[in-house]
Order: sequence, then structure tokens, then C-alpha cells
Amino acid sequence: MSIDILALYVCLADFCKLYNSCLKHHFLPALKHRHREGYLSLEEILFIEVYFHFSPYKDFKDYYLYGICVEHRDKFGKLPCYQRFVALKKQVFMPLAILLYYLTGEQTGLYFADSTNLKVCHNKRIFNHKVFQGLAQRGKTTMGWFFGLKLHLILNHKGQAVRFTPGNTDDRATLIRMIKGLKGKCFTDKGYIGKDIFHTLWQNGIHLITGIRKNMKNYLMSYRDKLLLRKRFIIETVFGILKTDMNLEHSRHRSPTNAFVHIMATLVAYSYKTNKPKINTSFSIS
Repeated sequence: MSIDILALYVCLADFCKLYNSCLKHHFLPALKHRHREGYLSLEEILFIEVYFHFSPYKDFKDYYLYGICVEHRDKFGKLPCYQRFVALKKQVFMPLAILLYYLTGEQTGLYFADSTNLKVCHNKRIFNHKVFQGLAQRGKTTMGWFFGLKLHLILNHKGQAVRFTPGNTDDRATLIRMIKGLKGKCFTDKGYIGKDIFHTLWQNGIHLITGIRKNMKNYLMSYRDKLLLRKRFIIETVFGILKTDMNLEHSRHRSPTNAFVHIMATLVAYSYKTNKPKINTSFSIS
């Protein structure tokens, strides 16, 4: 997956300038004590974290030791060891969250919502798993049981992420919270069927459109909405890109904070991706 490295770094550097200026403006000045600068600046840490999801590496340790410390060594000054860089990751938690908020897609009036599981360990290791204790839960998908988190995502028809949140609550309850402020139509799968959620979203300006189960009565739907409902696979395509191409999911996290940094960095990298999957809504109905 190719990307202009220089353009990516410039975007991150510009964001860090604004971020640091806001910190100086809103926070109290630091006490007078010695402040030792690290080897890497904030934008360099962000760049290393985000660029991993465009690299051909599947393991972050190999990526840092060979991709950064060898292949791109000339682009940095001094580099810390791998263990030290992992410890520095938590510094970009808040900057990534703010950056991701401002990189959300435009509100187009056509949205597609779904969730995907993020496993944190194998099912056989559930009782020995300690890293996500109190955060991860058991869940079930069409592929079977898993232990981990869920990533809830709302896309527009251009393939841009408009809303997102990790959690383990019911999909319908999460959708109501996520979709606040949006207007238009939202296409989902059968897991979001419910009279309460339909009326709640309708009152808030969202028309929820889902398929029907076998034991449900059919209802009238415009031909255009029926065609758009069939194109709901766009969000499955995006989940496939995030998991397969951009390494969203893996079970080697040793810190919940670093795990959420990894998730947010993946979504930031996807936001910078130029050739996102999209749906052509200009088709004619005859």
C-alpha cells in the first residue's frame, strides 16, 4: 500500500504545531525544572505509528527494527531502542484521538453502520488473559465466539469514517449514541432491527433501513433504497481493508493504552488513504 511519505509527515507535523500551541495556551506553564528532550519529536512518533499501517510489515517490532531503523534510518536523527519506543506510545494517545476526530468524513446523508470483533486472545487463553481484564468480554458473531472488543463504525457513501467507537454493548444501543447529530438514511444489517431504535432514530432525523428476518412481514421500500441496501457490503470491504491490509487486529498487545493507540492509528491511516471504496449514487432508476 503506497503513500507519499513526505506529504504524510507534513500533515502530521502541521497538526502537531497546532496541538502544541493549544497546549501552551490552555495549560499552566510547567514548573522550573530540567526538561530533557527525547530523541523523537511528537510528529515523528505519530509518523512511525501511522506509517506502520501503510508498510508491508505485519509485526510492529520487525517494522521498527528493520523498516524504521534500517530502511528509513536516514529520515531520523537518533532513534531509541524498541522497548523505549513502545513506552513512548502512550504519549500520542490524546493527539491521535484529537486528530482522528478532525479527520472524520463529511456528512452526506447516506450512511452505513456495522460492527466487527477485535480479538485480544485465543478462546483457550481467556481465563489466563490479564491485559484487558475488565475491558474485553465474550461475544458471538456469525464466525463463532470470541473474546475481545467490538469496533462500531459508521461510513458515508464515499467510504469515509464518520463515527466510530470501541465497545462491547449491544449494537443497537451503541448506534443510537453514535449517530447523534447526523441526518439522512442509515443502512444496516438485521442485527439492528427493533421498533424502539427505529422510532428513536426517526425522531432524531435518521431513517433506519434494514433487511427483514424470515419471521417478519415484508414492508414497502423504494427501489432506490433497496439498491442502496444491497450495497451495504461497502462497510464489510472497509473492515477487510482495516484488518487484512492495515493490521487493525492482533492479539499481542501488552497494554490497553497502546492497544487503543494502535486502533486509532489504524483509523487515522485509513483516513489518509486516497483510494477508499465508495458507492456511486448517481445511478438511474428506470
